[in-house]
Amino acid sequence: MDFHYSKEKNVQIIISLLKQYGIRKVIASPGSTNISMVASMQQDPFFEMYSSVDERSAAYMACGMAAESGEPVVLTCTSATASRNYVPGLTEAYYRKLPVLAITSTTPSPNIGHHHRQAIDRSVIQKDIANLSIHIPIVKDNLDEWDCIVKTNKALSELTHRGGGPVHINLETEYSMDFSITKLPQSRRIIRIENNDTACMPLIPEGRIGIFIGSFDAMNETLVESIEKFCESRNALVFKDHTSHYTGKYSIHYSLLGIQEYYQSDLGNLDLLIHIGNVSGDDYSTGAFAHVKEVWRISKDGEMVDTFKKLRYVFEMDEKCFFEHYHTGEKNTGFYEQAVSEYNSALESFPDIPFSNLWIAHKMHPVIPQGARLQLGILNSLRAWNLFETDHSIKIYSTVGGFGIDGGMSSLIGASLCDKNKLYFGIFGDLQFFYDMNVLGNRHIFPNVRILLINNGRGTEFRNYHHPATMFGEATDLYIAAAGHYGNKSSKLIKHYAEDLGFEYISANNKDEFLDVYEKFTNPALTNNPILFEVFTTTEDESEALKSVKHYMIDHKDFAIRTIKNVAKKVLPSAAIDSIKKIVK
Repeated sequence: MDFHYSKEKNVQIIISLLKQYGIRKVIASPGSTNISMVASMQQDPFFEMYSSVDERSAAYMACGMAAESGEPVVLTCTSATASRNYVPGLTEAYYRKLPVLAITSTTPSPNIGHHHRQAIDRSVIQKDIANLSIHIPIVKDNLDEWDCIVKTNKALSELTHRGGGPVHINLETEYSMDFSITKLPQSRRIIRIENNDTACMPLIPEGRIGIFIGSFDAMNETLVESIEKFCESRNALVFKDHTSHYTGKYSIHYSLLGIQEYYQSDLGNLDLLIHIGNVSGDDYSTGAFAHVKEVWRISKDGEMVDTFKKLRYVFEMDEKCFFEHYHTGEKNTGFYEQAVSEYNSALESFPDIPFSNLWIAHKMHPVIPQGARLQLGILNSLRAWNLFETDHSIKIYSTVGGFGIDGGMSSLIGASLCDKNKLYFGIFGDLQFFYDMNVLGNRHIFPNVRILLINNGRGTEFRNYHHPATMFGEATDLYIAAAGHYGNKSSKLIKHYAEDLGFEYISANNKDEFLDVYEKFTNPALTNNPILFEVFTTTEDESEALKSVKHYMIDHKDFAIRTIKNVAKKVLPSAAIDSIKKIVK
């Protein structure tokens, strides 16, 4: 009987990437748990394999081999106490920065703590035996496969990253004795370019190029200029949201197009997406790049952040250095002009919607004073304001790092203390406001603070028409949307609280009342007191406004396809739908 590669997908991925990284030296210790790995390797002539019964010796052999050859060396052992015997040799490798990769095979982690034999807990290792320790479970679906690929790339690249050193992979196995895979699938390798090594920079792909900028608090003018020059010479387009803080040319707020359910813009169909910045609050842009061919990530931390699951290169360097390297001096801005035309057309046909957070954002985004600062609550407020451009002199922040409802107002107050002559605006839903309302009692609040509270009496996110929680109807309010707290939309509670703390209080219950008073809130002149503007909306209006905005642009072909799919899901059994998908493919 011929033996080939194991059918275990995680083993296939590791072996594929070991070969792509050129890691061939292996010292194997005998055992059952690592048979899938060892048997697959020993039939592949790429690997240079050696045997060592004693894992203590194996680890020190790897140290000597790595030091002499200058190449990474793989260790593989079974479960139980075998892995414990690697500790002395890995400690040696750690302090000498030797590239030794210890792959410790293990039974599935749910077995740990239940008296299964040889089920050893390796979830925590000594600090000084590996630069990186990762756990790779059995691959059951596409998400597991993606996770395994990224983790393995991180592990193999860390062997030589920043001076190098030992790395640990804890590899789950299902003890498969099926070695029938004759052709090893090619897993995606992620290549890291370090230390501004421009000699190793790859050729940039031909075709359409986009730059996606997540939250980026440290955006400066020199970086903006380098991005502008790159876009000019490469016909590239910047996809941004308010937390990107990119104020240069050749950019759009894609969210207004990306939010559409019955219209599919082709702006996200890119040959290359360049990714910089951190967590983005713009969900409708991050979901637009399903068909991008590959992604390049630029960050000084060098981390393999695979947000779009297409990561090919990581450039561990200053973003400005990257963009200057690829600047050609030519000029072509056709892609940007196409994008602006599409965005402006969408903005011009923006629908008349009910009184809501979205309506307020549409009304107020052009009138926030120049040079002001704006803090947006996560989800509803951030989503609403990301649909619209504001003046580039206005810096906009949101707590997208942890993405929780706590701390938004406190962040606003902290920022406002930095310049008492500048206006600081905050826009928050009621749950976020009440969660953080104690900060309004802080004695350091000055008249430069203005807060807009949109009070709908609940977490309206969970009552929006498209949210899964709406399946529970009015019962959603009990413990999911959590309605009825904090005065249950009392017209007096916040008025008294705010006025007693020295705020000027104004309010509105509908569009007409809002239009009567909002100019006081946006007046660029400093007033004698901070201002709190409470606006009362309803769940029904908030949901209807969101639905209207998501549906007002219609590609009739796309609309027909989606309608057919929705009907099919309702009337056909899942087996029939799966059969249709196979036929279409």
